[in-house]
Amino acid sequence: MNTYTQAERRAIHKRTLVIVVIAQLFGGAGLASGITVGALLAQDMTGSDGLAGLSTTLFTLGSALSAFAVGRLTQRLGRRAGLTAGFLAGAVGALGVVAAAAWDSLPLLLLAMLVYGAGTSTNLQARYAGTDLAEPHQRARAVSIAMVTTTFGAVAGPNLVSPMGRLAADWGIPPLAGPFMLAAAAFALAGLVFAILLRPDPFLVARASASDVPAAGEGGGTADAATPERAGSRGIVVGASVMLITQIVMTAIMTMTPLHMKHHGHSLDMVGMTIGAHIAAMFLPSLVTGVLVDKIGRIAISCAGAVTLLCAGLVTAFAPGDSSAWMIFGLVLLGLGWNFGLISGTAVIVDATTLGTRAKTQGTVDVLISLAGAAGGALSGAVVALSSFAALSLAGGALAVLLLPVMLWYRRGGSRPSARSFEA
Repeated sequence: MNTYTQAERRAIHKRTLVIVVIAQLFGGAGLASGITVGALLAQDMTGSDGLAGLSTTLFTLGSALSAFAVGRLTQRLGRRAGLTAGFLAGAVGALGVVAAAAWDSLPLLLLAMLVYGAGTSTNLQARYAGTDLAEPHQRARAVSIAMVTTTFGAVAGPNLVSPMGRLAADWGIPPLAGPFMLAAAAFALAGLVFAILLRPDPFLVARASASDVPAAGEGGGTADAATPERAGSRGIVVGASVMLITQIVMTAIMTMTPLHMKHHGHSLDMVGMTIGAHIAAMFLPSLVTGVLVDKIGRIAISCAGAVTLLCAGLVTAFAPGDSSAWMIFGLVLLGLGWNFGLISGTAVIVDATTLGTRAKTQGTVDVLISLAGAAGGALSGAVVALSSFAALSLAGGALAVLLLPVMLWYRRGGSRPSARSFEA
């Protein structure tokens, strides 16, 4: 196995970041296109608001299954193999959604949304590629670079809903399937970028070049993230908890927002603009967030995420249904809170793992995140059907507050629960 000098590692790290940037430009478009109209397509085919969250549930379940597979494949063969396979599977799923809409086949839609979830999870797993060769004090910034470049495609995707819908209609396909045509092309291009350009593989280089010691003991991290007593299993549990709760809150409110706006007479263009602003807030602040996480600390930014999500829940709950400005503001806060939670939680996970188990652990944690999103998507439809969108938003804000005692426990120390379930 080849060994690499420190200078070579730095050069490969910089090249990896460039490749991740290119791939995420495409991956973001594929991610956002389907999210924007997934619930609307399910509602159109099932005729039920209560079942509208079914599409989100299925593609997040698909995300869970694929996150596990991509993590194991990465641990064995490297980032290039895992990310390529995940994105190409997502492209196949998007094409399946288009076929299901064209043939009005609900069973095919359910299966296709499950496979489409692979692109969604791989888009998130790509954030880890930049951390493989990053110094401990630069890990959050490496994550942020991958996320911020997702913004450009993610914002473009929802705003192409109407043009892609018109194109689909011209081809005799239901307009709501149009965005999935874009998603198929975008995911396929992202997969090809990783397949062709990600050489040498950063994960394999890191494994070949570095001794397998706990990341938290490598030095150079922030005080709350890199001390030995906060390493290992406790860090994995805390990092996973931060990302899991933020994912539930974000997915639940976001899933029902298009339907809520539709019921209040907003146009599809306005829905697309609102989701586009939300996704921009999910990714665009990442460069600043990464610096803050590395400089101020994982704990402080995780708490900031909890407070921001609480504010998002309050705004969306009490915003007038016919006010697009208030809905956009609430969804921007929702995206920003998710951004804080994902970057700080990811940094905690990387700090707490070793190269021998890192990719497997990352994949397993992302499985839990995807399952949390699936639960949020499934329950959101039921809550709205039985109560209201306002009740859903208030419940989401209340759930976000649970992050505060989690981070207090992390700061003060405590028992070290086993990480075997994460690393198995």
